Amino acid sequence: MSQFGVLPPWLVLDPLLRGWLLEDIGRGDRTTNSLLSENFTSGTAKWVAKASGVITGLPVAARVFELLNEKVSFVAVAAEGTRCEPGQVIAEINGSLDALLMGERVALNLAMRLSGIATLTSKYVEKIGDLPARLVDTRKTTPGLRLLEKYATAVGGAINHRMGLDDAVMIKDNHIAAAGGIAEAITRIRSQIPYPLTIEVETESLDQVKEALQHQAEIIMLDNMPLDMMRQAVELIRQQDKRVKIEASGNVTLETIRAVAETGVDYISSSAPITQAKWLDLSMRISV
Repeated sequence: MSQFGVLPPWLVLDPLLRGWLLEDIGRGDRTTNSLLSENFTSGTAKWVAKASGVITGLPVAARVFELLNEKVSFVAVAAEGTRCEPGQVIAEINGSLDALLMGERVALNLAMRLSGIATLTSKYVEKIGDLPARLVDTRKTTPGLRLLEKYATAVGGAINHRMGLDDAVMIKDNHIAAAGGIAEAITRIRSQIPYPLTIEVETESLDQVKEALQHQAEIIMLDNMPLDMMRQAVELIRQQDKRVKIEASGNVTLETIRAVAETGVDYISSSAPITQAKWLDLSMRISV
């Protein structure tokens, strides 16, 4: 799997994790607090995989328990981004039972979600692994989870597209409609944006590709184009300006991604690794 996945600092993630813990714990864990009200003993827990996939999110899970009790020890038995098999022990956790029980659901939910995304992403990446094209993710993410979901796609072998609207300029069909055309959109935007932001333009026809080239877009997206048209667009762009990067997008599936990559594009963007990912089933088993 990829080594490109880099987590944001805890300064950024801790407020999210605390919020998710508060959402789950509410006014207090009725079950745990009643059960352990007079006996806050320590225990050991093991995380076990119940399906095969790419394990992702272990550092985040460890932080969840640490926020509940800084003395909890979370040891990753499986390395982040490696493939696990059913029955395999993924992690061992030691610490106060109340922290283990209260943190279980949030930590597992995050690891299962992120592992599912990394697993599906890796399948897409494997389809084009011997070709120059690279898979990139999109902004179709779960509100509140974007940083972690995009981390998971990177662990699975993809490249992150822009994190948000402030990362880069992407002129899409509705922007073009609002501006009255690609030329007007590029001209107005270029005069406003700071250096070194790049401009990407979404195109749906060869005429739009020519217009984007004429006005020096740095990245041209070929959106929902038939393969024949896509190949023509790639040839046109390469002939005119080899520095322009080419991105393909639109209804990319495991069955079609290789054919898209073979047209010669630089990048293939798809929301599927995030929006269609199934959670990787993990469980936690406690012993006292």
